[in-house]
Amino acid sequence: MRVTQTIAQTQFLTTINALESSINDTQNQISSSKSFTTAAQNPTAAGSVNNYTQALAQSQQFGTNANSAQTNLNTEGNALSQVQNALQSLRDLALEANNGVLTSSDRASIATQAVQIQNTLLSLANTTNGNGEYIFGGYAAQSQPFSLSATGATYNGDQGQRQVQIAAGQTVADGDNGDTVFNNIKTGNGTFQVTAAASNLGSGLIGATTVTSPAAYVAGNYNITFTDPTHYTVTDSAVPPNTVSTGTYTDGGTITFNGQQITLTGAPAAGDSFTASTSTNQSIFATVQNLVNTLQSQGSTSSGATSAVNNQINNAISNIDQALTNTSNVQASVGGRLNSITTQLSVAGSQQVQLQTSISQLQSLDFASAITTLDQQQTTLSAALQAFQLTQGLTLFKFL
Repeated sequence: MRVTQTIAQTQFLTTINALESSINDTQNQISSSKSFTTAAQNPTAAGSVNNYTQALAQSQQFGTNANSAQTNLNTEGNALSQVQNALQSLRDLALEANNGVLTSSDRASIATQAVQIQNTLLSLANTTNGNGEYIFGGYAAQSQPFSLSATGATYNGDQGQRQVQIAAGQTVADGDNGDTVFNNIKTGNGTFQVTAAASNLGSGLIGATTVTSPAAYVAGNYNITFTDPTHYTVTDSAVPPNTVSTGTYTDGGTITFNGQQITLTGAPAAGDSFTASTSTNQSIFATVQNLVNTLQSQGSTSSGATSAVNNQINNAISNIDQALTNTSNVQASVGGRLNSITTQLSVAGSQQVQLQTSISQLQSLDFASAITTLDQQQTTLSAALQAFQLTQGLTLFKFL
Protein backbone atom coordinates (compact mmCIF):
# COMPACT_ATOMS: atom_id res chain seq x y z
CA MET A 1 0.00 0.00 0.00
CA ARG A 2 1.37 3.40 -0.97
CA VAL A 3 1.49 5.80 1.97
CA THR A 4 0.83 9.26 0.63
CA GLN A 5 1.61 12.50 2.37
CA THR A 6 -2.11 13.05 2.97
CA ILE A 7 -2.49 9.72 4.75
CA ALA A 8 0.52 10.45 6.92
CA GLN A 9 -0.86 13.84 7.87
CA THR A 10 -4.26 12.32 8.74
CA GLN A 11 -2.68 9.68 10.95
CA PHE A 12 -0.55 12.31 12.65
CA LEU A 13 -3.52 14.56 13.34
CA THR A 14 -5.43 11.61 14.80
CA THR A 15 -2.52 10.89 17.12
CA ILE A 16 -2.21 14.56 18.10
CA ASN A 17 -5.94 14.77 18.86
CA ALA A 18 -5.73 11.66 21.03
CA LEU A 19 -2.77 13.09 22.95
CA GLU A 20 -4.53 16.44 23.44
CA SER A 21 -7.69 14.64 24.60
CA SER A 22 -5.65 12.68 27.15
CA ILE A 23 -3.99 15.88 28.36
CA ASN A 24 -7.41 17.54 28.68
CA ASP A 25 -8.75 14.58 30.70
CA THR A 26 -5.78 14.71 33.04
CA GLN A 27 -6.11 18.48 33.47
CA ASN A 28 -9.81 18.03 34.31
CA GLN A 29 -8.89 15.41 36.90
CA ILE A 30 -6.42 17.78 38.52
CA SER A 31 -8.81 20.76 38.53
CA SER A 32 -11.73 18.70 39.92
CA SER A 33 -9.58 16.64 42.31
CA LYS A 34 -11.39 13.54 40.99
CA SER A 35 -9.88 10.51 39.33
CA PHE A 36 -12.78 10.47 36.89
CA THR A 37 -15.50 12.90 35.97
CA THR A 38 -17.62 10.75 33.64
CA ALA A 39 -18.90 7.21 33.97
CA ALA A 40 -17.15 6.28 30.72
CA GLN A 41 -13.76 6.89 32.33
CA ASN A 42 -14.36 4.25 35.04
CA PRO A 43 -17.77 2.55 34.69
CA THR A 44 -17.37 0.21 37.68
CA ALA A 45 -16.22 2.86 40.14
CA ALA A 46 -18.77 5.35 38.79
CA GLY A 47 -21.59 2.89 39.49
CA SER A 48 -20.40 2.38 43.06
CA VAL A 49 -20.00 6.13 43.62
CA ASN A 50 -23.55 6.72 42.35
CA ASN A 51 -24.95 4.14 44.79
CA TYR A 52 -22.97 5.59 47.68
CA THR A 53 -24.03 9.13 46.75
CA GLN A 54 -27.72 8.17 46.75
CA ALA A 55 -27.35 6.44 50.12
CA LEU A 56 -25.55 9.51 51.50
CA ALA A 57 -28.28 11.88 50.25
CA GLN A 58 -30.97 9.70 51.83
CA SER A 59 -29.10 9.54 55.13
CA GLN A 60 -28.65 13.31 55.14
CA GLN A 61 -32.38 13.81 54.49
CA PHE A 62 -33.19 11.49 57.39
CA GLY A 63 -30.85 13.61 59.48
CA THR A 64 -32.69 16.78 58.47
CA ASN A 65 -35.98 15.14 59.43
CA ALA A 66 -34.55 14.00 62.76
CA ASN A 67 -33.22 17.46 63.58
CA SER A 68 -36.62 19.00 62.81
CA ALA A 69 -38.41 16.45 65.00
CA GLN A 70 -35.84 17.00 67.74
CA THR A 71 -36.50 20.74 67.71
CA ASN A 72 -40.27 20.25 67.91
CA LEU A 73 -40.00 17.71 70.71
CA ASN A 74 -37.65 19.95 72.70
CA THR A 75 -40.19 22.75 72.31
CA GLU A 76 -42.95 20.42 73.53
CA GLY A 77 -40.84 19.17 76.43
CA ASN A 78 -40.18 22.72 77.61
CA ALA A 79 -43.90 23.57 77.34
CA LEU A 80 -44.86 20.46 79.31
CA SER A 81 -42.40 21.35 82.08
CA GLN A 82 -44.04 24.76 82.37
CA VAL A 83 -47.51 23.15 82.35
CA GLN A 84 -46.47 20.95 85.26
CA ASN A 85 -45.11 23.96 87.16
CA ALA A 86 -48.41 25.79 86.60
CA LEU A 87 -50.44 22.76 87.71
CA GLN A 88 -48.31 22.37 90.83
CA SER A 89 -48.88 26.04 91.67
CA LEU A 90 -52.60 25.50 91.14
CA ARG A 91 -52.55 22.47 93.44
CA ASP A 92 -50.81 24.52 96.13
CA LEU A 93 -53.51 27.19 95.81
CA ALA A 94 -56.24 24.55 96.10
CA LEU A 95 -54.64 23.18 99.27
CA GLU A 96 -54.43 26.71 100.66
CA ALA A 97 -58.09 27.31 99.81
CA ASN A 98 -59.13 24.07 101.50
CA ASN A 99 -58.69 25.66 104.91
CA GLY A 100 -61.71 26.08 107.13
CA VAL A 101 -60.53 29.40 108.56
CA LEU A 102 -60.53 31.17 105.17
CA THR A 103 -63.28 33.62 104.38
CA SER A 104 -65.15 33.91 101.10
CA SER A 105 -63.01 36.97 100.34
CA ASP A 106 -59.84 34.94 100.90
CA ARG A 107 -61.02 32.27 98.50
CA ALA A 108 -62.06 34.86 95.92
CA SER A 109 -58.50 36.20 96.03
CA ILE A 110 -57.14 32.70 95.48
CA ALA A 111 -59.61 32.31 92.60
CA THR A 112 -58.03 35.36 90.94
CA GLN A 113 -54.64 33.65 91.09
CA ALA A 114 -56.20 30.47 89.69
CA VAL A 115 -57.57 32.47 86.73
CA GLN A 116 -54.06 33.76 86.04
CA ILE A 117 -52.78 30.18 86.02
CA GLN A 118 -55.62 29.25 83.68
CA ASN A 119 -54.43 31.93 81.25
CA THR A 120 -50.87 30.64 81.54
CA LEU A 121 -52.03 27.12 80.74
CA LEU A 122 -53.98 28.41 77.73
CA SER A 123 -50.87 30.19 76.44
CA LEU A 124 -48.79 27.02 76.87
CA ALA A 125 -51.44 24.92 75.12
CA ASN A 126 -51.13 27.32 72.17
CA THR A 127 -47.32 27.08 72.00
CA THR A 128 -45.80 27.43 68.51
CA ASN A 129 -42.53 26.16 67.10
CA GLY A 130 -39.94 28.11 65.09
CA ASN A 131 -42.09 27.79 61.96
CA GLY A 132 -45.12 29.34 63.64
CA GLU A 133 -46.93 25.97 63.83
CA TYR A 134 -49.03 25.11 66.89
CA ILE A 135 -47.35 22.07 68.42
CA PHE A 136 -50.52 20.81 70.15
CA GLY A 137 -52.85 21.22 67.16
CA GLY A 138 -52.37 17.76 65.67
CA TYR A 139 -52.51 17.91 61.87
CA ALA A 140 -54.23 21.33 62.13
CA ALA A 141 -50.92 22.97 63.02
CA GLN A 142 -51.77 26.28 61.34
CA SER A 143 -54.80 27.04 63.55
CA GLN A 144 -54.81 27.99 67.24
CA PRO A 145 -55.90 24.79 69.01
CA PHE A 146 -57.39 26.17 72.25
CA SER A 147 -59.70 29.05 73.10
CA LEU A 148 -61.25 29.80 76.49
CA SER A 149 -64.92 29.08 77.09
CA ALA A 150 -67.33 29.36 80.00
CA THR A 151 -66.66 25.73 80.97
CA GLY A 152 -62.89 25.79 80.43
CA ALA A 153 -61.55 25.77 76.88
CA THR A 154 -62.61 24.57 73.45
CA TYR A 155 -60.20 22.41 71.45
CA ASN A 156 -60.12 23.34 67.77
CA GLY A 157 -57.37 20.94 66.70
CA ASP A 158 -57.65 17.28 65.74
CA GLN A 159 -56.42 13.93 67.05
CA GLY A 160 -53.59 13.61 64.54
CA GLN A 161 -49.99 12.89 65.40
CA ARG A 162 -47.40 13.65 62.72
CA GLN A 163 -44.89 10.89 62.04
CA VAL A 164 -41.42 11.78 60.74
CA GLN A 165 -39.10 9.23 59.13
CA ILE A 166 -35.65 9.41 60.70
CA ALA A 167 -34.21 6.19 59.23
CA ALA A 168 -35.13 3.41 56.85
CA GLY A 169 -38.06 1.67 58.51
CA GLN A 170 -38.07 4.01 61.54
CA THR A 171 -40.47 6.87 62.20
CA VAL A 172 -41.03 9.02 65.26
CA ALA A 173 -43.92 11.27 66.29
CA ASP A 174 -42.67 14.87 66.43
CA GLY A 175 -45.42 16.01 68.81
CA ASP A 176 -48.66 15.24 70.65
CA ASN A 177 -52.10 16.66 69.99
CA GLY A 178 -53.95 18.78 72.52
CA ASP A 179 -56.60 16.14 73.17
CA THR A 180 -53.94 13.74 74.43
CA VAL A 181 -52.15 16.31 76.58
CA PHE A 182 -54.90 18.56 77.94
CA ASN A 183 -58.31 16.95 77.39
CA ASN A 184 -58.27 13.18 77.82
CA ILE A 185 -57.52 13.18 81.53
CA LYS A 186 -59.35 10.78 83.82
CA THR A 187 -61.20 12.23 86.79
CA GLY A 188 -60.95 11.06 90.39
CA ASN A 189 -58.25 8.47 90.96
CA GLY A 190 -58.17 7.53 87.30
CA THR A 191 -60.53 4.56 87.74
CA PHE A 192 -63.48 5.98 89.66
CA GLN A 193 -64.51 9.27 91.22
CA VAL A 194 -66.56 10.11 94.29
CA THR A 195 -68.78 13.19 94.58
CA ALA A 196 -70.96 14.48 97.39
CA ALA A 197 -74.63 15.28 96.81
CA ALA A 198 -75.33 19.01 96.67
CA SER A 199 -78.13 18.56 99.21
CA ASN A 200 -75.90 17.10 101.95
CA LEU A 201 -76.34 18.75 105.35
CA GLY A 202 -73.59 17.01 107.34
CA SER A 203 -69.85 17.58 107.45
CA GLY A 204 -68.80 14.37 105.67
CA LEU A 205 -65.65 14.88 103.61
CA ILE A 206 -64.28 12.63 100.87
CA GLY A 207 -60.74 11.42 101.47
CA ALA A 208 -58.53 8.95 99.64
CA THR A 209 -60.11 6.62 97.09
CA THR A 210 -58.36 3.49 95.83
CA VAL A 211 -58.94 0.27 93.94
CA THR A 212 -58.11 -2.39 96.49
CA SER A 213 -58.54 -5.34 94.13
CA PRO A 214 -58.47 -4.87 90.34
CA ALA A 215 -59.83 -8.40 89.93
CA ALA A 216 -62.81 -7.63 92.18
CA TYR A 217 -63.43 -4.15 90.81
CA VAL A 218 -66.79 -3.73 89.10
CA ALA A 219 -67.19 -0.51 87.15
CA GLY A 220 -70.49 1.30 87.52
CA ASN A 221 -72.40 4.00 89.35
CA TYR A 222 -73.01 3.43 93.06
CA ASN A 223 -74.87 5.48 95.64
CA ILE A 224 -73.71 5.56 99.26
CA THR A 225 -76.59 6.74 101.45
CA PHE A 226 -76.42 7.34 105.20
CA THR A 227 -79.57 6.11 106.90
CA ASP A 228 -78.24 7.81 110.03
CA PRO A 229 -74.88 9.38 110.96
CA THR A 230 -73.28 5.99 111.63
CA HIS A 231 -74.89 3.59 109.14
CA TYR A 232 -74.73 3.52 105.35
CA THR A 233 -76.11 1.49 102.45
CA VAL A 234 -74.45 1.09 99.04
CA THR A 235 -76.77 0.55 96.08
CA ASP A 236 -76.15 0.21 92.36
CA SER A 237 -77.81 2.06 89.47
CA ALA A 238 -80.28 -0.68 88.57
CA VAL A 239 -84.02 0.04 88.57
CA PRO A 240 -85.00 -0.74 91.23
CA PRO A 241 -81.53 -0.43 92.81
CA ASN A 242 -79.81 -3.46 94.31
CA THR A 243 -78.11 -3.29 97.68
CA VAL A 244 -74.39 -3.88 97.19
CA SER A 245 -73.16 -3.37 100.74
CA THR A 246 -74.10 -2.03 104.15
CA GLY A 247 -71.94 -1.06 107.08
CA THR A 248 -71.21 1.03 110.11
CA TYR A 249 -69.40 4.34 109.62
CA THR A 250 -66.70 5.76 111.87
CA ASP A 251 -64.96 9.08 111.34
CA GLY A 252 -61.87 8.48 109.18
CA GLY A 253 -62.94 4.93 108.36
CA THR A 254 -63.25 3.31 104.94
CA ILE A 255 -66.20 2.07 102.94
CA THR A 256 -65.28 -0.94 100.81
CA PHE A 257 -67.29 -2.68 98.10
CA ASN A 258 -66.67 -4.28 94.68
CA GLY A 259 -62.92 -3.70 94.88
CA GLN A 260 -63.31 0.00 95.75
CA GLN A 261 -62.24 1.69 98.95
CA ILE A 262 -63.43 5.16 99.96
CA THR A 263 -62.27 7.08 103.01
CA LEU A 264 -64.66 9.55 104.65
CA THR A 265 -64.09 11.95 107.51
CA GLY A 266 -66.43 14.19 109.45
CA ALA A 267 -70.04 13.60 110.46
CA PRO A 268 -72.54 12.88 107.67
CA ALA A 269 -76.16 13.68 108.44
CA ALA A 270 -79.02 11.24 108.00
CA GLY A 271 -79.99 11.26 104.32
CA ASP A 272 -76.59 12.47 103.08
CA SER A 273 -75.27 10.61 100.06
CA PHE A 274 -72.14 10.20 97.97
CA THR A 275 -71.86 8.85 94.44
CA ALA A 276 -69.03 6.60 93.24
CA SER A 277 -68.90 6.45 89.46
CA THR A 278 -66.49 5.37 86.71
CA SER A 279 -63.92 8.03 85.87
CA THR A 280 -64.57 10.11 82.76
CA ASN A 281 -62.33 12.32 80.65
CA GLN A 282 -62.08 15.95 81.70
CA SER A 283 -59.83 18.70 80.36
CA ILE A 284 -57.30 20.55 82.47
CA PHE A 285 -59.20 23.75 81.69
CA ALA A 286 -62.51 22.34 82.96
CA THR A 287 -60.75 21.32 86.19
CA VAL A 288 -59.38 24.85 86.65
CA GLN A 289 -62.71 26.47 85.80
CA ASN A 290 -64.57 24.22 88.25
CA LEU A 291 -62.10 25.17 90.97
CA VAL A 292 -62.45 28.87 90.15
CA ASN A 293 -66.26 28.59 90.26
CA THR A 294 -66.06 26.87 93.65
CA LEU A 295 -63.72 29.49 95.10
CA GLN A 296 -65.84 32.35 93.78
CA SER A 297 -69.11 30.96 95.14
CA GLN A 298 -70.60 32.97 97.98
CA GLY A 299 -72.69 30.34 99.70
CA SER A 300 -73.98 29.73 103.19
CA THR A 301 -71.59 29.12 106.07
CA SER A 302 -73.61 26.12 107.29
CA SER A 303 -71.86 22.84 107.95
CA GLY A 304 -73.28 21.28 104.79
CA ALA A 305 -72.33 24.22 102.59
CA THR A 306 -68.78 24.34 103.97
CA SER A 307 -68.37 20.60 103.43
CA ALA A 308 -69.67 20.96 99.87
CA VAL A 309 -66.96 23.53 99.10
CA ASN A 310 -64.28 21.37 100.71
CA ASN A 311 -65.41 18.28 98.78
CA GLN A 312 -65.37 20.20 95.51
CA ILE A 313 -61.87 21.48 96.25
CA ASN A 314 -60.77 17.93 97.14
CA ASN A 315 -62.16 16.72 93.81
CA ALA A 316 -60.25 19.50 92.05
CA ILE A 317 -57.04 18.44 93.78
CA SER A 318 -57.58 14.82 92.67
CA ASN A 319 -58.19 15.98 89.10
CA ILE A 320 -55.11 18.20 89.19
CA ASP A 321 -53.09 15.17 90.32
CA GLN A 322 -54.41 13.23 87.33
CA ALA A 323 -53.42 16.10 85.03
CA LEU A 324 -49.93 16.12 86.55
CA THR A 325 -49.66 12.37 86.00
CA ASN A 326 -50.87 12.65 82.41
CA THR A 327 -48.48 15.44 81.46
CA SER A 328 -45.66 13.57 83.19
CA ASN A 329 -46.44 10.48 81.11
CA VAL A 330 -46.50 12.51 77.90
CA GLN A 331 -43.22 14.15 78.86
CA ALA A 332 -41.67 10.72 79.48
CA SER A 333 -42.82 9.70 76.00
CA VAL A 334 -41.24 12.86 74.56
CA GLY A 335 -38.00 12.01 76.35
CA GLY A 336 -38.03 8.49 74.92
CA ARG A 337 -38.50 9.83 71.41
CA LEU A 338 -35.69 12.34 71.89
CA ASN A 339 -33.40 9.52 72.99
CA SER A 340 -34.29 7.55 69.86
CA ILE A 341 -33.53 10.56 67.68
CA THR A 342 -30.20 11.18 69.42
CA THR A 343 -29.20 7.56 68.92
CA GLN A 344 -30.24 7.60 65.27
CA LEU A 345 -28.41 10.86 64.58
CA SER A 346 -25.25 9.29 65.99
CA VAL A 347 -25.70 6.20 63.83
CA ALA A 348 -26.43 8.34 60.77
CA GLY A 349 -23.36 10.49 61.41
CA SER A 350 -21.09 7.43 61.46
CA GLN A 351 -22.80 6.06 58.35
CA GLN A 352 -22.34 9.33 56.47
CA VAL A 353 -18.63 9.45 57.35
CA GLN A 354 -18.20 5.90 56.05
CA LEU A 355 -20.08 6.67 52.82
CA GLN A 356 -18.06 9.82 52.24
CA THR A 357 -14.85 7.87 52.86
CA SER A 358 -15.90 5.19 50.37
CA ILE A 359 -16.74 7.82 47.73
CA SER A 360 -13.43 9.56 48.34
CA GLN A 361 -11.45 6.35 48.04
CA LEU A 362 -13.08 5.57 44.70
CA GLN A 363 -13.04 9.06 43.25
CA SER A 364 -10.20 10.99 44.85
CA LEU A 365 -7.24 11.80 42.66
CA ASP A 366 -3.60 10.82 43.30
CA PHE A 367 -2.17 14.26 42.53
CA ALA A 368 1.45 13.14 42.31
CA SER A 369 0.61 10.43 39.82
CA ALA A 370 -1.69 12.73 37.83
CA ILE A 371 0.94 15.49 37.57
CA THR A 372 3.56 12.95 36.44
CA THR A 373 1.14 11.61 33.85
CA LEU A 374 0.37 15.14 32.60
CA ASP A 375 4.08 15.92 32.28
CA GLN A 376 4.63 12.72 30.30
CA GLN A 377 1.66 13.45 28.05
CA GLN A 378 2.83 16.99 27.36
CA THR A 379 6.39 15.72 26.61
CA THR A 380 4.99 13.13 24.22
CA LEU A 381 2.86 15.74 22.48
CA SER A 382 5.83 18.11 22.15
CA ALA A 383 8.03 15.35 20.73
CA ALA A 384 5.33 14.31 18.26
CA LEU A 385 4.96 17.87 17.01
CA GLN A 386 8.71 18.23 16.54
CA ALA A 387 8.92 14.89 14.69
CA PHE A 388 6.10 15.94 12.38
CA GLN A 389 7.83 19.19 11.54
CA LEU A 390 11.02 17.32 10.65
CA THR A 391 9.32 14.69 8.52
CA GLN A 392 7.27 17.28 6.65
CA GLY A 393 10.35 18.61 4.88
CA LEU A 394 11.72 15.23 3.78
CA THR A 395 11.33 14.25 0.04
CA LEU A 396 13.33 12.10 -2.38
CA PHE A 397 14.37 15.20 -4.31
CA LYS A 398 16.63 16.18 -1.40
CA PHE A 399 18.76 13.09 -2.01
CA LEU A 400 19.14 13.40 -5.83
